[in-house]
Amino acid sequence: MKKLEISVIRNSVREKAIIEYERRTSTLSIEFSNGVQKTFTEIDVYTCFGSLRKEFSDVKFLCKGSKVNVYPSAMASQMSGGVVAYEVRIGDPNAELVRIFDYEENDLTNNINEQIAYRAKWAESQY
Repeated sequence: MKKLEISVIRNSVREKAIIEYERRTSTLSIEFSNGVQKTFTEIDVYTCFGSLRKEFSDVKFLCKGSKVNVYPSAMASQMSGGVVAYEVRIGDPNAELVRIFDYEENDLTNNINEQIAYRAKWAESQY
């Protein structure tokens, strides 16, 4: 499993959490600084991260994968196991490939459905 440290805001306090993921098995684990741990297995790592954010909705995850305008294409998900996704902007046909655990603090959401809706709105803006 690949292990990395991410920043989160929990109870208005910025702290670190440890993420471990395995692309091959689509498994994601987190350990918060207070020792709370949880593991998720889904269709890819991005979807695991969505389930993690839903379960810990009181925590702000300071990652690109939490950004409302970041969502993987089917090909990006398949090739990276969901570790990379596209950051898009309404009206802009260019999409930027980003790593979902890279640092981000703007336009964050814990609701993956908001990300799906934004992606659909972006796709419609291309016509």
